[in-house]
Amino acid sequence: MSDEQRLAELGYKQELRRKLSGFSNFAISFSIISILAGAITSYSIAMAAGGPMAITLGWLFVGGMVTLVALAMAEVCSVYPTAGALYWWSHALARRNKAAWAWFVGWFNFLGEIAVTAAIDFGAAITTMAFISFNFGPEVTPERTFLVFLVIIVLHGLLNTFGVNLVRILSDISAWWHLLGVAFIVGVLAIVPDRHKPLSEVFFEVHNATGFTFAGAAVYAVLIGLLMAQYTYTGYDASAHVAEETHDAARAAPRGIVMSVVVSVIAGFFLLTAITWSIQDYEAARTTALGLPPAQIFIDAAGEQLGIWLLFVCVVAQFFCGMASVTANSRMAFAFSRDGALPGSRWWRKVNPRTGTPTNSIWLCVACSTLLVVPSIWNSTAYYAATSIAVIGLYISYVAPVLLRRLRPDFQPGPWNLGRWSPVIGWAAIVWVGVIGVLFVLPPASPITPRTFNYTIVAVAVVLGGAWLWWRLSARHWFTGPQSTVDTD
Repeated sequence: MSDEQRLAELGYKQELRRKLSGFSNFAISFSIISILAGAITSYSIAMAAGGPMAITLGWLFVGGMVTLVALAMAEVCSVYPTAGALYWWSHALARRNKAAWAWFVGWFNFLGEIAVTAAIDFGAAITTMAFISFNFGPEVTPERTFLVFLVIIVLHGLLNTFGVNLVRILSDISAWWHLLGVAFIVGVLAIVPDRHKPLSEVFFEVHNATGFTFAGAAVYAVLIGLLMAQYTYTGYDASAHVAEETHDAARAAPRGIVMSVVVSVIAGFFLLTAITWSIQDYEAARTTALGLPPAQIFIDAAGEQLGIWLLFVCVVAQFFCGMASVTANSRMAFAFSRDGALPGSRWWRKVNPRTGTPTNSIWLCVACSTLLVVPSIWNSTAYYAATSIAVIGLYISYVAPVLLRRLRPDFQPGPWNLGRWSPVIGWAAIVWVGVIGVLFVLPPASPITPRTFNYTIVAVAVVLGGAWLWWRLSARHWFTGPQSTVDTD
C-alpha cells in the first residue's frame, strides 16, 4: 500500500509534499534533541543541582527511560503515520470520550512544542551571545540575549517558509554536523587539557548549589538536575509530525523516533563525560559571567582560540536545532488546525501552494514561542521554567496514547512493533512520565522569590484550565476530533 493510500485510509488527502527520506526523518528528530543544544545550554542546571553525577550517570539513566517512551510511541506511530500524531492517536485509541482525549492531548502537545521551540532558541541565543562576547567584547545581558533570540527565531521562521526541500537539506547537514561536531569536541577535550578531573569525580561527585539544606537535599538536587537530560531528550515526536512528508512512513517514522533517541544517548554520554572531565575550576565555570558554563570550560581547558572554535560548533548545531523545532511545531499546529482545534484554524491550516509548507502555522509558532521567552528579561529562572514546561507538556502528550494503547487489547500492531515486549515497555514508560510530571514542577532554588519562582506549574495550569474551560463552554459541542479531508469519491 502506498503512503498516500494509507493516509487516505486515515482520513486525509496528501496536501504536504512527501519529500523526506528515512534518514531525513531521523535527522529532524535528532536535530531537535540536539545534544549540542540541550545538553550544552542546560548544563548549568545540573551543575547547580546534582553536579557531575547528575550530568553523566543522570544522562544515561534518563536516556534509558526515555528510550522506553520512544519505543512505546513508535509502535503507535507505525499504525497511524499522520502529522497530527499524538492527539490523532489518542482519538483513534480511546474507547470513550474520543474527542475529549484528542482535545486535551493536542493542547498539551501544542504547549510542549511551543515551549521546546522557545527553550531551544533561547538557549541558542545564550550560546550565540557568549560567542559574540568572546569575539567582540559586549557584555552579556538579558536584554541583549533576548534581541539575539528574536533574530534567531525570525530566521528560523524564514527558512521554514522557503519550503520543505531546504529544510530536508539543512536537516541532513545538521545530523552530520552534530555527529562530527561531538567527535571533534570530545577529541579536543581528551587530548589538549593539561589536567583532567579524576573519573571517580566525573561520575560520582555531587554538588548542591540550589540553596536547599534540609536532610536529603543532595538527593533532591540530583533529582532536580535530571531536568538537563530530560529536557534534551524532547522533540523526537517530530518524526511523527513529518510522517505525511516521509516515504514509507509506517516504518521510517517509528525508526526515526527510536534511533534519534538511541544515537543521542550514546553520543551525548561521550560529550558530557568529556566536558565534565575537562573542568578546570568548577565554581568559576558554574558562575561565569557568560551565562554558559560549557563555554568557560572550553576556554579554560583548550585555550581561548581553540575554545572559541568548540563554541562555534555548538552555535551552528543549535541554530540547526531550532530550525528543525519550528518545522515540527508548525506541522503539529497545521494538523491541529486542520481539525478545527486552534483559534483561527482557518488561517493556520492553509498550505502555501508554491512552497508546500503551512506558512501561517510557522509564524504562529514563532510568535507564541517569543511570548513565552519575554519573562527571561526579568526572571532569572525563565529558561528553567521553559524547559520544564516543554518536558511536562510534551511528555504528557507522549504518554497519553501509550496509556490508551495499553488499555486496548484489540490493538493491531503495524509493520514496526515491539512484539511480546510491548506491555513491559509501555507500562514502564507510563510510570516514568508520572515521576517527571511531579519532579519538574518542584522549586529548583531556595529562597523562593519572584526572580527564582518556577512558573512551570502556572503555565501548565493556565493552558490546562483554559483548554478545560473552552471545552466545557464551547468545544465539546463542535469539536469531534480529526476531520476527514478525503473526497468521498
